[in-house]
Amino acid sequence: MLDTNKLKKKYGNHTGKEILSFCDHTILKQDSVWADVKRICDEGMLAKTASVCIQPSFVKQAVDYVEGKLPICTVIGFPNGYITTATKFFETSDAVKNGASEIDMVINIGALKERKYDELSNEIKAIKEACNGKLLKVIIETCLLTDDEKKIMCNIVANSGAEYIKTSTGFAGGGATFHDAELMVNETAGKIKVKAAGGIKSIDDAVKFLDLGVMRLGTSSLFKMFC
Repeated sequence: MLDTNKLKKKYGNHTGKEILSFCDHTILKQDSVWADVKRICDEGMLAKTASVCIQPSFVKQAVDYVEGKLPICTVIGFPNGYITTATKFFETSDAVKNGASEIDMVINIGALKERKYDELSNEIKAIKEACNGKLLKVIIETCLLTDDEKKIMCNIVANSGAEYIKTSTGFAGGGATFHDAELMVNETAGKIKVKAAGGIKSIDDAVKFLDLGVMRLGTSSLFKMFC
């Protein structure tokens, strides 16, 4: 159960309640079952998180369960990003049909390494079309990129129609860092929003990301910090 005193308490410039309102409360473990997803939905509704981010196979069940009380986010091309654009398009269309409000897609990292920038841009635009007006976040997997590649992706995503650029899946050996968050916020210059995800396990870290200008936090850990 959430601790009312912790929710009201100030952590830097934010109350506990405000911090949770920036969170995509997340469960993406391969062995998750409906009971796990249901718990995340219950916690998200209780804490009024920005969304819950769950596996595509549970989207319809979760949408029916929350009855409009909470946005349902899901992942596309996850976690590796190297499936075809057509497959990502179908996955996105299916998720939206099942009621997803938000889509987090993974780019084709190999295409970035080969400097296929038009291909990357066209794919993001295609997935945005498949979103049918729903919110799109683009995961660039920062732990696998150079700073120059991160900057290139910031500009590609900012011109693609997506609403967010996101640091990480959490499945590639590294997650969000303050360096990457600051770089992405500065490079996007308010054109799109930044989501930090992967390895955010403390309130202090969450506050620092928010103070850097991050507008969403992907985390499976923060809820319990306020209990």
